[in-house]
Amino acid sequence: MENRERVERELLEQCGQVATLVECFAWLQQATSCLRTSRLVSSQLGRKNKKFFSDCEKLQTHEVDCQKINNCTIRLPSENDRWLQFGNYCNQERVPFIVYTGRYRGPTHSNCNLNYKNSLYIPIVFHNLSGYDAHIIIKEIATVYEGQVDVLPITKEKYISFTKHVDRTKDKNENFQKNCIKLRFINSFKFLSTSLDKLASFLSRDKLKIIRSKFSTLSDEEFELLTRKGVFPYDYIDCVDKLNERCFPPCESFYSSLMGDTVSENDYAHTANVWERFSIRTLGEYCDLYLKTGVLLLADIFENFRERCVASYGLDPAHYYTLPGFTWDAMLKYTRVRFELLIDIDMIMFIERGIRGGLSQCSGRYAQANNKYTCSYDSSKLSSYSTHYDINNLYGWAMCQPLPYVEFRWVKDVTNFDASAIAPDLPTGYILEVDLEYPQHLHDQHIDLPFFPTRDKPPGKREDLRVTKIHRILQFTQSPWLCDYIELNTQFRTRAKNDFEKNLYKVINNAVFGKTMENVRN
Repeated sequence: MENRERVERELLEQCGQVATLVECFAWLQQATSCLRTSRLVSSQLGRKNKKFFSDCEKLQTHEVDCQKINNCTIRLPSENDRWLQFGNYCNQERVPFIVYTGRYRGPTHSNCNLNYKNSLYIPIVFHNLSGYDAHIIIKEIATVYEGQVDVLPITKEKYISFTKHVDRTKDKNENFQKNCIKLRFINSFKFLSTSLDKLASFLSRDKLKIIRSKFSTLSDEEFELLTRKGVFPYDYIDCVDKLNERCFPPCESFYSSLMGDTVSENDYAHTANVWERFSIRTLGEYCDLYLKTGVLLLADIFENFRERCVASYGLDPAHYYTLPGFTWDAMLKYTRVRFELLIDIDMIMFIERGIRGGLSQCSGRYAQANNKYTCSYDSSKLSSYSTHYDINNLYGWAMCQPLPYVEFRWVKDVTNFDASAIAPDLPTGYILEVDLEYPQHLHDQHIDLPFFPTRDKPPGKREDLRVTKIHRILQFTQSPWLCDYIELNTQFRTRAKNDFEKNLYKVINNAVFGKTMENVRN
């Protein structure tokens, strides 16, 4: 306190000797800075710390507290739980919606029968559930009957899934009070990420068994009208009374404020045709038909998707929340790989630092082609072309290479390590953290695409680049363990009958890549 008063007194005395307001302001700024420095030093010396810890004991106490309250901390597997392999045997069976009626489930092989357990989850499928629709449903199911609601959120506004516990279905035996039916709401858009109308167009008419069973008396021509997703004037229906209107709404009534546009002429003509052919009397009747056909089309689409997945992978996607989760389990099941999970935090941080985005940039902002196919061709200049290349199965190729999976360890002698002697297809692989010497005279020459964007051996002195220091080396056992699964999906994609199936098997492959480097912190 005495030291601070002395500094203040000296500054004020000096400030009294200045001649101009500018000099006075400068002295006041200096005084403020000195006072802040004095208070900071005083705070640290007095151990009333706000930003630092005065001793190791307080730091250790803080670390323990953070681990208790921070949900984003890394939870490392224990020594006894460091191996990952396929174990969801119950997901090989289709979700048994009727298991409680005592009906025969059907024939299964011995392993599935031994590992089978009655499913307590009944999946309820919505298309694009994650958005606004989920809010209304959660509000209602939370209070309609007893039982908690579990939410699997993306954000506070969007959810991957939510589950309603039906308490009154609990087992009467006191030892099994937790065994109650659970209604699990899942989003089919997380598996089939395109519009319902487009999905319906991919299915042949013989695959639409559910909707056909509900409209069995219709002629083929009438049934064809219901095999596509209809349109509805959402913004126009602003009160219940409008559902009693008997006239078909004009085209402008189908304007959507969300889309900023009205329906197309083709969609409007189709809706008008449905209204007339089915002798619809009110907007309410059209609403019922619109909702019924939408639900039945989704049922046919998702059931066909399930059948295809069960036939291809022996797993039912109705057990899962998203397509990436499904394909990850399918990969574990098909490859039978057994991973060693990392339990060394330094290894985890080391690998995280090496994760980079893909090479996707426009290096040259402007390029002009000059060849005989262009309008401005100048024969006196050299011919040049602008070419676009699209690499097929880029992610698939990368995942067919030797990949790490077990026996992770640090290399102790990094000084004598010769990276140029390591072949990429050896059973042992390495990740190096190094310093590189990149000469100045190469900067302009390599400006569009510098070296070392990919995993490869250093070019060495032949390119005037060299490794000046090796900091750390992570060693592991590697093999092309993922190759068989990638090639399986490539074959499925080759045999696909429509664009949706082609894209589906592409996404199934690419999603595995994403799961291998998924951000599990938050």
